[in-house]
Amino acid sequence: MLNQKVDHFIKQHQLFHKSATLIVGVSGGPDSMALLHYLQAKKKVWDWTIIAVAINHCLRGEDASADIEFVRNYCLKHNITFEAGIVDVPKLKREEHLGTQDAARRLRYSFFEEKMKQYDADYLVLGHHGDDQIETMFMRMTRSANPSALKGIPLKRPFATGYIVRPFLAINKEMIKMYCLENGITPRLDPSNEEDVYTRNYFRKHLLPLLKEQNPSLHHSIQRLSESIGADQDYLEEQAKKALKKVLVFPMTQSAVNLSINLVKTYPFALQRRMFHLILNYLYHTIPSGLSYEHEQYFLNLIHSNRANVTIDLPNGLKLHKAYETILFTFNQEDAPFFSTSLPVPGQITLPSGDIVLATVTDDNISTINGKNTLILPVSDSEKYASFVVRYRKPGDRMHVKGLGGSKKVKDIFIDKKIPLQKRDQWPLVIDQEGHVLWIIGLTKGMIPNQKQVNQYIQLEYRGAELY
Repeated sequence: MLNQKVDHFIKQHQLFHKSATLIVGVSGGPDSMALLHYLQAKKKVWDWTIIAVAINHCLRGEDASADIEFVRNYCLKHNITFEAGIVDVPKLKREEHLGTQDAARRLRYSFFEEKMKQYDADYLVLGHHGDDQIETMFMRMTRSANPSALKGIPLKRPFATGYIVRPFLAINKEMIKMYCLENGITPRLDPSNEEDVYTRNYFRKHLLPLLKEQNPSLHHSIQRLSESIGADQDYLEEQAKKALKKVLVFPMTQSAVNLSINLVKTYPFALQRRMFHLILNYLYHTIPSGLSYEHEQYFLNLIHSNRANVTIDLPNGLKLHKAYETILFTFNQEDAPFFSTSLPVPGQITLPSGDIVLATVTDDNISTINGKNTLILPVSDSEKYASFVVRYRKPGDRMHVKGLGGSKKVKDIFIDKKIPLQKRDQWPLVIDQEGHVLWIIGLTKGMIPNQKQVNQYIQLEYRGAELY
């Protein structure tokens, strides 16, 4: 029964090719021992090279060492190449503040990757079966509202020098037990699998029997569901990747991603959600456990709300800023120190960004080049323009703007111009010797009092990247 179902499953999904090198993860338990026996039986037909790999996680003392020796002796008896590894799960738990299962999985797959590269292997073959798939799907349903989490355990995925494949997803635990009995395999049993302390064990002992009472072949239905969801999710994710490229305001970096809200809103909710998760996968080294459905909902609410400036904290120091028509994902950064420096005439200064503000004196009437990055001032008899201060804004800063008949707060000018909140405190201003704000560089120019006919002008010029 097992042979026929797994043979058909392998052929249906084209899991292997001939003359391949297989790394097989073997713990000594029923699933992995049945898998190793099955693959070894098919070795000649497929012309495979098989390497069995067993790992001691330093969690079960002498029992774990005995498991390794059990697999070693089995491989010696059946002429199978064997590799053993020891990984220190308790140490990683302490250092990285991880749970036992997360730490074990990280170290286990790291060791598998090492062996895949050592042997230039084509496949890492693991013994996950149909009942594991049921447990995984239902566990994720209780923890996550993200549809992509319902893909379950992948049948085949890229890994190291080749692929991870799981041919036993076609069968259930009972078939594996029967196969072991029929082939004289007496596997090792891990007592921790009977404890309720781990969530998976709880589902295995209490939920799975009830589900199988309703449908003894549930593993077939769940596997088909997993494959269908996986195919749909892969397609939608590919569409989301294409959409994300089109809504970026600037190219993505490892510390920041900036989106156009108006462009994001042109795509369906299904792609908006996936864009959010693509960004998180890009920015986070590992998705933090504190991330939840609520954070996704915050993102969608901001996209479709009328609020102008909002900041939301995401786990591990990532912040989500909405500023008018843009959404910015960025990690916590230390506040930039206040900047203020004197600009002599003639002379130049360098801003913290590396951009330059230049002051020159000319006899020519150069008003024709008075663009947004240039300010032209007539030279008066006073010392008013002998030098300037270039600095960041201070509370209470005001500017006399032409046509207002008075002054306006610099803060309100930023709001009117829809300047993102996080940019305002590092925006350079030009101040004259009397303390008046003459120029919010590249944005707004102050009102210059009428002067008598003059023959000289001061030209202030900003040379650098667009400030916004």
